[in-house]
Amino acid sequence: MIAIMLLSFFLLAALGMPLAFAIGCAAVAGMLWDGMPLVQLASKMVHSIDSFPLMAIPLFALAGQLMIKGGVMDPLIDLANAIVGRVRGGLAHVTIVTAMGLSSVSGTAVADAVALGGTLGPALSKAYSRPWSASLVAAASCLGPIIPPSSNMIVYAVVVGTVSVGGLFMAGVVPGILIGLALMVYATVVAYRRNYPPTGEPFSLLKLIRQLRRSVLIVLMPVVVIGGIVIGAFTATEGAAIAVGYALVIGFGITRQLKLADLPGALLNAGIISAVVGALIAFSSVVTYIFTLELFAESLADFLRGATTSPLGFLTIVMAMLFVAGMFMEANALIIMLAPLLAPIAADFGLDPLLFGFLFCFNITLGSITPPVGILLFVVSSIWRLSFEAVAASIWPFIAIEYGALVLCVLTPGIVLTLPRAMGF
Repeated sequence: MIAIMLLSFFLLAALGMPLAFAIGCAAVAGMLWDGMPLVQLASKMVHSIDSFPLMAIPLFALAGQLMIKGGVMDPLIDLANAIVGRVRGGLAHVTIVTAMGLSSVSGTAVADAVALGGTLGPALSKAYSRPWSASLVAAASCLGPIIPPSSNMIVYAVVVGTVSVGGLFMAGVVPGILIGLALMVYATVVAYRRNYPPTGEPFSLLKLIRQLRRSVLIVLMPVVVIGGIVIGAFTATEGAAIAVGYALVIGFGITRQLKLADLPGALLNAGIISAVVGALIAFSSVVTYIFTLELFAESLADFLRGATTSPLGFLTIVMAMLFVAGMFMEANALIIMLAPLLAPIAADFGLDPLLFGFLFCFNITLGSITPPVGILLFVVSSIWRLSFEAVAASIWPFIAIEYGALVLCVLTPGIVLTLPRAMGF
């Protein structure tokens, strides 16, 4: 039955069917092949999405949409420019620092890529080569699902059930900052090699203070929301609702750039994101149920234990598998299909559930910039009006940097675990 399901899924996906529905049709094919009553399909789907924590996803998505439409980009860019603008590759540094700030608001890579490309794209294209600029934005946008809040981490915590959302959020802080710094080092090297001139105004403490005062309420948003989740003042879903209220106050009362006419579009975009994730979870829950009946998890565990007895060896195999799968499949689909199978096996190997959960989410996030699919490459290609091949040719140094950070986290777990452990997770 599993062979029929896999064959159906890959065939439908190759024909262009959206992944959520390809997964659902594969589940139906497997059930029909095995003679299972299809009435179980509806009950499993409804039960899987009847979850209070999952409400955080549409709320965080809406908060991110409202903040972007409410004009947070200009203050963030001005603040980043006041900090790192006047150096070689300064505009690239501004892009990376802005991406780090935006990541603490949106939680999704695609939204970050669209916002960064739309606001900084013209200036980047004037200062640097267009393919390199597009690749920079794609790579920086990967910070969205790594620096909290992260929709991927919320989905992982819900489907696995052995780690907290707050713990995963804190696990992403230090690696996210390290990736941002590594990208800035690379941008500096490129700027000197290609003789890009300095951009922006000279550093001024007075200007920095002025920009901090201008953007302090925006910067405080992740502190209030993520901090409240971490200390247990409210749940991730309640924090997401607070983020929506905060975004409305910022947009209507502070920047005054958010209009009533913007609300339908923001609600629609948040609804689309939620519908895609909900469909993936619902259909994938049926596949997971069938895998359980077929004892697939036990067979996979036996295979992995036969392949290695080392926790590091297990991690290496899983990371390599996710590297390949992430090139072709959407991140949430991989979480929902593979995380419930692999997380218990990781625990059997003695791996910290928080460490494995973060590495899983980190790895599949990087699939969004890895050819031959790489959804972020398609996004920036359309923004810059470049061919996919042109962006793919220039993205490889960024891929090497971010996968290098993944390897560093695998070999040095303290980078991931120190902060959440200090916070009590």
